[in-house]
Amino acid sequence: MFQATVHVTIKENVLDPQGQAVEGALHSLGFGHARDVRVGKFLELTIDGDNREEAEADLREMCEKLLANTVIEDYRVELVEVDGEEQ
Repeated sequence: MFQATVHVTIKENVLDPQGQAVEGALHSLGFGHARDVRVGKFLELTIDGDNREEAEADLREMCEKLLANTVIEDYRVELVEVDGEEQ
């Protein structure tokens, strides 16, 4: 069994209106030193099985098909094997 985390972020060359809105809000709250805000997604999931290569391939396929819009987003995955008793 594997614990997976996926970090999805807007590609650097794509405008991030949500990040701009957050940056503006931070400035209005007195945090004028905050800049270049980018907003993304963080996902956690458990993948059953004991084959790391298959789990990683499945996770990347999940990202390509659903979790990330690869036209405008990049993603990074982390996969850690966990003991089934802990879940």
